This record gives sequence, C-alpha cells and structure tokens, in this order.
Amino acid sequence: MKRVVLLLVGLLIFTISYKVQGQDQMQEVYIKEHIPFKKPVPYDYVREADVMWSKVIYRMIDLRQKKNLQLYYPTQPIGERMSLIDLLLYGIDNEGIRAFSPDDPLNEFTVPMTRDQIDAAMDAGVDTIKTQDPSTGQLVERVIERDRRTDQVKLVLVKEKWFFDKAKSVMDVRIIGICPIRIYNREDDQGMPTEDVLRRKTFWVYFPEVRPILANHETFNDHNDAQRISFDDFFWQRRFDSFIFAESNVYNNRLINQYTLGIDALLESEKIRESLFKMEHDLWEY
Repeated sequence: MKRVVLLLVGLLIFTISYKVQGQDQMQEVYIKEHIPFKKPVPYDYVREADVMWSKVIYRMIDLRQKKNLQLYYPTQPIGERMSLIDLLLYGIDNEGIRAFSPDDPLNEFTVPMTRDQIDAAMDAGVDTIKTQDPSTGQLVERVIERDRRTDQVKLVLVKEKWFFDKAKSVMDVRIIGICPIRIYNREDDQGMPTEDVLRRKTFWVYFPEVRPILANHETFNDHNDAQRISFDDFFWQRRFDSFIFAESNVYNNRLINQYTLGIDALLESEKIRESLFKMEHDLWEY
C-alpha cells in the first residue's frame, strides 16, 4: 500500500513539474493559432467587360516612416517574428516563391532569378581580407563570408493596378508585385564607405504568389500584443504610408524623378493621386 501511495505521489510531482516546465518553455498563456493557420482573403472575380477604366501605379514605401516600421523591424529575426525582407527571402529559400529580375523594363515577372543572383543583389558572398597574425605579426589572408545585407533594405517599390468595376460600382486596387530596394554607401577601393549613397533594386516578387506566406506571419502591434495582424492584412487594409513614384504612360513608364525633381516631384505625385480620386468621382452621376 505504501508503495502505491509513493508511486502516486511521485507521478503527481512529475506531472506538476512537467507542466510548469512546459509553461516556462512556451512563454505564453495561450497557443497562437489564428495567424499561423490563416489564409489570405480571396480576390473577387472581375470580368473584363465590367472594368470601365484602369491604370498601373507604382508606389514607394519608405520603411523608415513611422507607419511602416513594422515592415522594417526586426533587422534580425526574433523567433517567428521577421521583417518583410527576411520573410520574402525565407519564402524564396524554403517555400518555392519565385524571384524575378528588376532589370525587366516592364516589370512583367518574366525573367526569374537564381539563388546566386539574389545573393549578389543582397551583397552576400565571400571576401578575402588581410589580417595580422598575432603570433608572427605578418599579414595573412583570411576568407570571410558576408551575409545578405537585409538591414540595408529601406525602400519597397509596389506595383499596383487601379480599376473601376461598374458591376460593383467601386474603385478598387490590386497589388501586383513588390520590389525591395537597398540604400547603402558606395565603397572605395580599400573597402571603406564613401559619402555617395546608392539605391539598388534587389528583386521582384509576384504579390498573389507570396500572399499565403504573408498571411501566416504577423506584424508587430505597438498597442496590443494580442491583436496583431498579418503582413497580408497590412497590405490588404493599406495601412502603409507611401507616395506615388510612377504611372503607366506613353513614355514607357518613366519615373517621376526622370522629368522633375525636388518639390515638383512631390507635387507631381500628389497630382497623380488626386487624378485617381477625380476619376472615380467623375464616373458617378448626381
């Protein structure tokens, strides 16, 4: 009888300690199930005959803006939490997401990129540097491996399609693709950074193809950790801050900064934004 009592007490102590250890390891009071199993909201079907008007618009998202910080941070993955560029690279490396060349003038997602090309665009690779040997004092060559410079991605170019659907009587927009852009200082012959600031497009991804992985990862919420949204919701609900960078036109989709600069470029961006509003307004009858 004593053996049975001791066995039951030991089993109870083991169960309690196991539960306590499990709670310590989980670091949460509940299991997050909403975002990891979430699916993107499907697009409504649109007939060509119902589209009365459409326009291709390019927007620039500055990740350093306050409303866009949740796309930029963390600069290094923290558990399951990643920045937008880290999530895209994870999808390319592990989920079969395709990356397309930014050199395509029409950005039609027709020229796929290899893993080596993506690494080159992200400044990843192998360098040979000379260091001083502490025992001999002589300079010796040492090979170091550079990781992808994801912290340098501070802009995101967005290609979207605006259209008026007469069947629903609404002006709608669909994001077609996104392109991360690196901002970095040019290095001299000695490998030291200079004052010249360069911008480089890294790769394009087809947005409908990346929506499933965007829907399964959450962004940070400053006000409530229990009410975080997914990256897909962030774009779907258009919570980002941006400015218009270009529009489809007869000049082969030239950028605004190719024909105007400074405050005039901002005014031209605002002019295009206002034209979208006026187009929707003029399609109605009162």
